[in-house]
Amino acid sequence: MTSGLPNSTTNTAYEIDVSRFGKIVCYDQSLLFEKREQKGWESGSTLASSLPFFITQLFVANLSYRCGLLFSPSVLGNSEFIVQHVFPYRFTMVLETFANLALVYNIFLLGLGMDLRMVRITEAKPVIIAFAGLLIALPVGVFLYYLPGNGDPEKITSGCVFWSLALACTNFPDLARVLADLKLLRSDMGRTAMCAAIITDLCTWVLLVFAFASFNKAGTWNQMMPWVILTTFIFVLLCIYVIRPGITWIFAKTVKAGQVGDTHVWFILGGVVLCGLITDACGVHSITGAFLFGLSIPHDHIIRNMIEEKLHDFLSGILMPLFYIICGLRADIGYMLRFTDKFILVLVICSSFLVKIVTTVVVSLFMQMPTRDALAIGALMNTKGTLSLVVLNAGRDTKALDSPMYTHMTIALLVMSLVVEPLLAVAYKPKKRLVHYKHRTVQKIKGETEFRVLACVHILPNVSGVTNLLQVSNPTKQSPLNVFAIHLVELTGRTTASLLIMNDENKPKANFSDRVRAESDQIAESFEAMEVNNDAMMVQTITAVSPYATMHEDICALAEDKRVCFIILPYHKHLTPDGRMGEGNSSHADINQNVLNHAPCSVGILVDRGMAMVRSESFHGEPNKRGVAMLFVGGPDDREALSYAWRMVGQHQINLTVVRFVPGREALVSAGKVAAEYEREKQVDDECIYEFNFKTMNDSSVKYIEKVVNDGQDTISTIREMEDNNSYDLYVVGRGYNSDSPVTAGLNDWSSSPELGTIGDTLASSNFTMHASVLVIQQFSAVNRQAAAAAAATTAVGAMAGGVGNNQEAIGIVPKKTHDDEPFMKSMYEEDGDDEEEEHHYGIHR
Repeated sequence: MTSGLPNSTTNTAYEIDVSRFGKIVCYDQSLLFEKREQKGWESGSTLASSLPFFITQLFVANLSYRCGLLFSPSVLGNSEFIVQHVFPYRFTMVLETFANLALVYNIFLLGLGMDLRMVRITEAKPVIIAFAGLLIALPVGVFLYYLPGNGDPEKITSGCVFWSLALACTNFPDLARVLADLKLLRSDMGRTAMCAAIITDLCTWVLLVFAFASFNKAGTWNQMMPWVILTTFIFVLLCIYVIRPGITWIFAKTVKAGQVGDTHVWFILGGVVLCGLITDACGVHSITGAFLFGLSIPHDHIIRNMIEEKLHDFLSGILMPLFYIICGLRADIGYMLRFTDKFILVLVICSSFLVKIVTTVVVSLFMQMPTRDALAIGALMNTKGTLSLVVLNAGRDTKALDSPMYTHMTIALLVMSLVVEPLLAVAYKPKKRLVHYKHRTVQKIKGETEFRVLACVHILPNVSGVTNLLQVSNPTKQSPLNVFAIHLVELTGRTTASLLIMNDENKPKANFSDRVRAESDQIAESFEAMEVNNDAMMVQTITAVSPYATMHEDICALAEDKRVCFIILPYHKHLTPDGRMGEGNSSHADINQNVLNHAPCSVGILVDRGMAMVRSESFHGEPNKRGVAMLFVGGPDDREALSYAWRMVGQHQINLTVVRFVPGREALVSAGKVAAEYEREKQVDDECIYEFNFKTMNDSSVKYIEKVVNDGQDTISTIREMEDNNSYDLYVVGRGYNSDSPVTAGLNDWSSSPELGTIGDTLASSNFTMHASVLVIQQFSAVNRQAAAAAAATTAVGAMAGGVGNNQEAIGIVPKKTHDDEPFMKSMYEEDGDDEEEEHHYGIHR
């Protein structure tokens, strides 16, 4: 059917013929040039007329992002405004050119992020699942392709190849992200699914190359197929034995002091286009060369991160939406429904989704896998993404797939991808068993058992203060210090699958020390340096990749899994050059607050004011002593803070001063109910102080002082006086959560950091001109934790009612040493109960 569609802008008329392969549009090519009077250097050109339209298309594509189906001819694609002002037919070639360029670089990033070391052929489960899924899905795809009522009765033989490949493939990066969101990345099921996905992806690429080689642009058999296969195989060998070693050699010769310049990045980006050109000349698609070149980049080189940083945001945010627009423009739902029965449409979508689930369940019966895991892996193997769209568009370009079959499979892929994560979130929840252990507080250890600490840092400057605090925590043979150092990394859109699942555990240490280190490696080295020549200190380094909104869950889960009794968090504000605290990161403050609410043990927040830079050696060359002041107000948090400060005693470089603030008669009279609560806690406080004084009375490095104060202002004045008379390096205070005291009356009204408590917030404020670091401690309380959990549950219910999603990311750990072989300790609540373990899954990174 032929029709004319006028264009009011250029007075053009398109001759449109609708065929099974979409619209065939005819127009006068001279209309590519602007029809106007030219003056001087101006001239009519294709660029002059197409550029405004391309900018408009770029804007619309980014506005709609991945909703390319909005511009399907059955939705908005045939509207007069869209055809005339947004996607005119005569500039479709320009749009497709940039979309294909974006696709080439996107596939390059796909190869760049794929770590082939994860493929463990020695493990039978993922190999069998991958090959069984392919061997069953491919013939099922052929059957569904030829199913009566599915598309045009006159089928194109070559179309079943691309249809089946799109059905059988699994998108590994999206699968890794689904596992990360559901915290299943390092479960046995997650590892099996990821390995099977990589094997499936590689097999899909091999079959796709054969499909490219087997059919020409007209969708018919290619007589040159043997030569195409031969030249492509030669290029693969070239990547393995020439390009990869060549890139390694060039970087080794040109990279100085670990600094990679922009020239290296542009060299790699130019190589992507060159390799794509080579494979296109060989007779296969240009994306093949881009993928193989991505695999050829040395996996441990920092150039990977630089390319990701420079390319990812621009590619995914600017150019790739053009590819999704092209996919939407090609998907004509109305035209498909002319040839496809609606019942067949639903049947094909359901069958496409169930084929891998049923295959995995059947295979699991022979491998003795839990049916629950098999169902989850089968659902995960249906994760579709860019690769499946690449397969479909390749079939569309070669006229192997007509418009109805292309649209049908596009809808099927969309439905399958949308269903996977919600289905797993509802149906598959890891079994959790409670971890019971006795030593959840510093006070309970009393320097007689192993002191297990989880030390968290966000950036490299956080490290010095935390490591100095740990070094003065007096590790001894009777109470060794076991540190789990965790680098907290925000999960962003740039975080690739390789970062989520990178595993350096099996690498030789020599290789690790020789390669260029990223920030995580520098942080790990700083922590690991603490245990050198110190038999009483053990360190494990960890990297956690998580969105800020749920990072506290990973911290608390790891703390419970490792049975630590103390978590150290950095304060969200940092020291500025003028000696004051900066604005800080509000997301870090939220993390600290959430950890305080949900922690399974005691928590300390360190306000670092350069603890590492104070007092290294005296004039006579002897180590100077560090002054530590513990401010005791009263309550469980202060008793915990006293226990931590007490632990520091015994090291020759520590002088500890404990100052107890006692309310005067006037303060008790005016306090009312607060005074009654204070009196209830006072008896326990007195016992704790008595024990401390009795056991340290012969220690000249310990000083105990009592100060009578009547309100918060008196307390602050006393602290200022202490700072004027003595120069302390560290103040240790309790947070005072849910406990008011007469000695802090009036201070709560202007508190700006509730996570620090009243005294801690005062010491950390910029108005308090002191140069000492501050450690604010909250003691673990099961009652407070249950209250916080109940409040969080209420909030979660409200969020679910409002349709708020929750993305989570598993964390990564590579143990340097393992000290977790001893049995779990008994619960602090049930001394004789059965011990149960809780199962946590972590994504290995460092």
